Amino acid sequence: MDRLGIIVVSICVLLMGVWLYEEQQYAKKALLYQAQHPVPAVPVAGATPAAAPVPLATPVAVAPFNTNLPERTLVLTNATARYTFTTRGGGLKTVELLDFPQTISRRWKKTQDSDALATLNTHSLVPVLGILGEPNLVGDGNFALTRTATGGVQAEKSLAGGLRIIKTFQLSSNYLVNATVRLENRTERPLSLPAQEWVVGTATPMDVDDNGMVEGAMWYDGSGIQECAPTWFAGSGFGCMRGSPRSEYLVGSNNVYWAAIHNQFFTIIAMPPTNLPAQQIVARPIALPWLATDPGAAVPQGVQTALVYPGQSIAANSGVERSLVIYAGPKEYRGLARMGEDFANHADLVMNFGTGFAGFFGIGSFFAKALLLGMNWIHDVTTLGYGWTIVMITILLRAMFWPLTAASTRSMKRMQALAPKLKALQEKYKDDVQKLTAKQWELYKENKVSPLSGCLPMLVQMPVFIGFFTMIRSAIELRGAHFLWVTDLSKPDTLFIIPSLGIPFNLLPLLMVGAMIWQAHLQPPSPGMDPGQQKMMRYMPLMLLLFLYNYSSGMALYMTVSTLAGVLQNKLTHIPPTAAVAVVDTRLTPSGKKQK
Repeated sequence: MDRLGIIVVSICVLLMGVWLYEEQQYAKKALLYQAQHPVPAVPVAGATPAAAPVPLATPVAVAPFNTNLPERTLVLTNATARYTFTTRGGGLKTVELLDFPQTISRRWKKTQDSDALATLNTHSLVPVLGILGEPNLVGDGNFALTRTATGGVQAEKSLAGGLRIIKTFQLSSNYLVNATVRLENRTERPLSLPAQEWVVGTATPMDVDDNGMVEGAMWYDGSGIQECAPTWFAGSGFGCMRGSPRSEYLVGSNNVYWAAIHNQFFTIIAMPPTNLPAQQIVARPIALPWLATDPGAAVPQGVQTALVYPGQSIAANSGVERSLVIYAGPKEYRGLARMGEDFANHADLVMNFGTGFAGFFGIGSFFAKALLLGMNWIHDVTTLGYGWTIVMITILLRAMFWPLTAASTRSMKRMQALAPKLKALQEKYKDDVQKLTAKQWELYKENKVSPLSGCLPMLVQMPVFIGFFTMIRSAIELRGAHFLWVTDLSKPDTLFIIPSLGIPFNLLPLLMVGAMIWQAHLQPPSPGMDPGQQKMMRYMPLMLLLFLYNYSSGMALYMTVSTLAGVLQNKLTHIPPTAAVAVVDTRLTPSGKKQK
């Protein structure tokens, strides 16, 4: 690559980093704008404009229920979670996970409520399985709660017009709740039931350090997942060419087999186990300015999601009933995969290991699953911490790629030995590029080397890198995992905040880049490359700071160990002495022929 090409690549990498940063900042500004200028939500199918639900994008304490009536709650607890049910909406208000803290403490940062549990659907205006739609479907929104004989909860409400809504919740194991909703017509005439939104929940950050880029709504259409991230509501386009902010995501055509809300490590999934799939899924943005740590901090954001069921007619003295299984718990792949097999609905796809280009068209997703399962297996067998597990799996990967990298290194060293002869060819045929190229390839073939050999290991290992990148992003096993000075392998290893600059000091990414620069200095330079270009290529690893400085420290640990293992491999890889002598002793006569 010539100097101009290197400069162009460097500028592109820099612009990509700026683009990712601007995308996130624009999304936050758009949500804050929507908080200050709420846009009325588009009514669900079958509803009249006058009867549209209260716009849920409004981030103030406004709910589609009569809040003047006192709220009453019922709490059920099992071995894994504490479930709080509310009369407002007659649904599941919050789920507190008993085995997971809300925040992971850091030595440099004091946190409030350090003993608080990870809580799902917190700060939401509507509970899980709250039903929204026309006024004759919602009324004042307040239900009567009672305990059932089986230890569950029942929520009931009678509405004007003869409609009665009865919801039943029964706790199960493995973070599951079995729910049924019965809509009854208590009159002697057919009743027209309007379209309904059955709320799945609201995705919000678990704490201010959560990665908002992996938060939002998701649904399964029978063949793959579709996702709506908070950035979708910021409008399409880029920079000044961006369109207007969006207020609603409404998709589907009787193919919503499950819908979920999720943040980086936790999720709520609503799955119809036996009934027909929902007609559509609807999601709306919610800005959460009250969660901001200070006036200058980024505005946390949330996404509320619901299943949409169409209107229908209910015969006199009859009713319709639908069942849902609700999963509210961690994004733990092994448990989700078992659940997906039980319900035959691929619930493990909520892990979102990547699709399309982001997932290397399925290859990265395959490696992400394989690496996660391998990491967990090593952890279970060795009982080591996840930090040492990452070290071990990195060394194993390096050992697997040893034959390929060793062959590549030997080829590059042979290329380095050919440098004098290549230089002589360049001087002899400097006015005939075509002839020079032909002679160079003859020389490569004669000495059994390839100028592309250095790229092959990188291309082969790229899917593994992408798999590790996406796996670490959502592996809850790393949340709160310690390693040496690192208190949480799922977050940056911030030791302190640099005074006056307000920039976190993250040590592992700096060690990673230092190891990469060291490795680049040990690599044989490409023959014929300009010295200035060689120096630039050696310092290209500095670009990785743009992407990984504030990323998971587990990723930085993997890259550091992998680079140091590469340095060791380079030191241990030697070309046969006879081959080296044969290459070095080759000389050109003035006529361009080999000297004997």
